[in-house]
Amino acid sequence: MDTGASPADARSFVVTNRSVLAIAVPMTLAYLTTPLLGIVDTAVVGQLGDAALLGGLAAGALIFDVVFTTFNFLRSGTTGLVAQAFGRGDELEEQAVFWRAVLIAVVAGIVFAALAPLIAIAGQWFMGAEPRVSEAMGVYIRIRLLAAPFSLINYAILGYVLGRGEGGLGLMLQLVLNGINIALCILLGLELGWGVAGVAWATVTGEFVAMLLGLAIVGRRFWKAPRLPRHRVLDLPAFLRMMSLNRDIMIRSFSLLAAFALFTRQGAQFGMVTLAANAVLMNFFLVAGYFLDGFATAAEQLVGRAVGARAAAPFRQAVRLTLFWGFGLAGAATLILLLGGADLVAVITTSQDVRDVADIYLPWAAFTALSGVLAFQMDGVFIGATWSRDMRNMMLLSFLAFSAALLILAPAFGNHGLWASLHVFLLVRGFSLLAILRLRVRTAF
Repeated sequence: MDTGASPADARSFVVTNRSVLAIAVPMTLAYLTTPLLGIVDTAVVGQLGDAALLGGLAAGALIFDVVFTTFNFLRSGTTGLVAQAFGRGDELEEQAVFWRAVLIAVVAGIVFAALAPLIAIAGQWFMGAEPRVSEAMGVYIRIRLLAAPFSLINYAILGYVLGRGEGGLGLMLQLVLNGINIALCILLGLELGWGVAGVAWATVTGEFVAMLLGLAIVGRRFWKAPRLPRHRVLDLPAFLRMMSLNRDIMIRSFSLLAAFALFTRQGAQFGMVTLAANAVLMNFFLVAGYFLDGFATAAEQLVGRAVGARAAAPFRQAVRLTLFWGFGLAGAATLILLLGGADLVAVITTSQDVRDVADIYLPWAAFTALSGVLAFQMDGVFIGATWSRDMRNMMLLSFLAFSAALLILAPAFGNHGLWASLHVFLLVRGFSLLAILRLRVRTAF
């Protein structure tokens, strides 16, 4: 198990292909288990041969993502702040950042678990889907939100681990989380016939076990480290800085999920079969995205470490190398989906109608890897540098561009216009952040 660099060399380091890959490869494997889980969830429900259940799962997963991905700052914000403390060689601040994130996770998680019934009702109202779709969605949300405290604490644990560049440990934790989830999903959802409810309970169990393991590992490390004074955790200026960073990342994440929500909602207006087909294809988009997120994570850690150490050369090299590897893998992902996507669709769902519609729009989903690679990588750079305000503002700009494209293209070209609008969203995100980066670098060092 890797443990990152030692404090002695935290301030002096060189970014190489090896250092990028040491973080990116294990985290790419780790992140790929998440869309794999989504594919398994979809496949388990898809084997029941009921498009309404498949649509309900997709809609329920979307509402869940709206709630939890909005709090993704507990992962990404923690990564940036820990990486910068690591770059400065400040071990106590690394611990303090982690416990601040856990404190926020516990409070927010309990609130979300308590509000699960209301969130389910609000999600059903927003989606406006057919009754059977809404019923399945409600079951999924009510059960899965019980895992809210566990899920958010897992975000904080992973953020701390990645902030120190410990890709191997991050991979192990994600394998435990999603491995348990996948196994129980098949057992409860398919073998025992619990359907959508089984898929949801599998997630709750996986999150709980992974949280216990992560806390045990981090707690043992802190026990051996210098003692952290309690007042350091609640240091007001540091807490306010973290909250400001988290606020901007939350707005960014909510805007991202709002775009995906509008995408799914518009797909629902095209009918239940199109909604189900888009749900299958969005799993491919997530596969491509998580495939690229490993290099975005490498950018977060290496850029954050460089900013903490105030080292300009490693910063620039981290940006260049993560972008190079990102574009190479995006091209490979696109090619794989173009060549094998139809076969994957056939594996995921037994509904011939859903298969036929998904095959039509498969190229749109395949090319999201190339149109989105710059957005993913720039997100990693800005998170690591904690330039959250710029990231927030460019995301809002991209959301406006997506909304405008949706209003124009979806009525004119149907589901083709819907997918084209998603590409507009990804491209505007990437190039707007790249333009801001050039200005930021001039003043950062």
